[in-house]
Amino acid sequence: MLISAYYRLARAGWVLAREGALSIVSARDLPMPLRWAVRLGRLIEHPSVRRTGHVERLNKALNRLGPTYVKFGQTLATRPDVVGPDVAADLQGLQDRMDPFDPALVPTMLVDALGPKAAELTEMSPPIAAASVAQVHRARLVSANGLPRQVAVKILRPGVTHRFMADIESFYAGARLADRFVHSTKRLRPIEVVETLDRSARLELDLRLEAAAISEMAENIKHDQGFVIPTVSWDHVAQNVLTTTWVAGIPIRDRAALDAAGVDRRKLAAIVLQSFLKHAIRDGFFHADMHPGNLFADPNTGDVIAVDFGIMGRINRRERRFLADILYGFITRNYLLVAQRHFDIGYVPKNQSVEDFALAIRSIGEPLHGRTAADISMARVLGQLFAITEIFSMQTRPELVLLQKSMVLVEGVARSLDPDLDIWTVAEPVVGDWLRKEAGPLGRIEDIKESLSLFTESAQRVPVILDKAERAIDEWREDRHLRDDLMQWGLLALVGVSILTVITIFWRVLTW
Repeated sequence: MLISAYYRLARAGWVLAREGALSIVSARDLPMPLRWAVRLGRLIEHPSVRRTGHVERLNKALNRLGPTYVKFGQTLATRPDVVGPDVAADLQGLQDRMDPFDPALVPTMLVDALGPKAAELTEMSPPIAAASVAQVHRARLVSANGLPRQVAVKILRPGVTHRFMADIESFYAGARLADRFVHSTKRLRPIEVVETLDRSARLELDLRLEAAAISEMAENIKHDQGFVIPTVSWDHVAQNVLTTTWVAGIPIRDRAALDAAGVDRRKLAAIVLQSFLKHAIRDGFFHADMHPGNLFADPNTGDVIAVDFGIMGRINRRERRFLADILYGFITRNYLLVAQRHFDIGYVPKNQSVEDFALAIRSIGEPLHGRTAADISMARVLGQLFAITEIFSMQTRPELVLLQKSMVLVEGVARSLDPDLDIWTVAEPVVGDWLRKEAGPLGRIEDIKESLSLFTESAQRVPVILDKAERAIDEWREDRHLRDDLMQWGLLALVGVSILTVITIFWRVLTW
């Protein structure tokens, strides 16, 4: 690990503490070492923060620190219930209103990326949106084999890859320090969490992969209503350039414009939440960066229009079932189900009590029922959740980090559109329908298909196992010039037991 990574980490800590970032943290629910770190960090706060209690310059601080810090700020901007309305309003500038890079660089970048195809993009506008990773221009696409049409051209910022990697390197430094010296954070598996963020960042920095993500999601949602995404122009895609159809709509954060256009914000909030749950639970592939800067409303249809598919989340069928069961458990107030699923997936160690954990979950879930989003303090809920994770030695599942972050983001967007949102009522149709399908014949067919796939893979490995066993026997004979039939049959018997075990497991799944 380079010394420069520790320097960047220390600088980030200094800047954030100086600008008052630690003042929005509730230290009382943190482990003792982190609690003292927050208190010490607040000693260097800017005088204006200490004097007024207002955090006014966090936006600029995060922008100065780098693109990954900006991503974090975008999430906080959707949670005024956690960071306070003033801080959230300040951070909204991180979503798509950052300073653009020099427009004079654009023509050369397009030619270098697209070659002769760059000439088909005409009437390029100034940047209409600029974020931490890229900026977007409106253009007219005039191709030889199609009618002229309006398109959106997304271009990566020059040098953004280097800045991203530098940020990630400093995160690795912080994760290793925490893992080594702060014992209470080991269960949070900080290094593996950073590895997850690292993979996500690398994918985001190749716009060809974003184009592929748009294509895959378009197939998943082709029969859905209410959620719209753009279409890719594949002839005008490169590592640092992405061209899609132009989608027009009202920014979802502009509530005054939505009301003036007669858009039903309650319906819009339900579409945002239900669409995310469909994509995550039904498809296992979801937009993992649904901050308000990436969401628009069609004033004519009331549909949600999503853009910017650079960060996508993917979960397997077991994790989808976990998410559905957790949500359904809260909806139906079946806290024992919620607790059991946490044990099943490995969040909570087996040496803990399921019943005691269910009781702790009940203490969180019961106060949420029958209340609107406006009545719920998510800061208090998150603090309580953190305390419970400490009591029950809960382990972080790195593969679910993007899902958890996205759920916080989506729930924040939905509650900003409809403060009276009843999350459980809106979620039930999606979660309940999927679980009923899983419990029915179609779900059983999926179980059998997965078991067949596992059995086939295991069967395909049998010849390899036999070949290795035979080679081991031959090598043993050559080395020792012995012929020990007992060893030969013992090895073959071991192989036979392995095959019978696979067949037995397969049969039990079929007859379960």
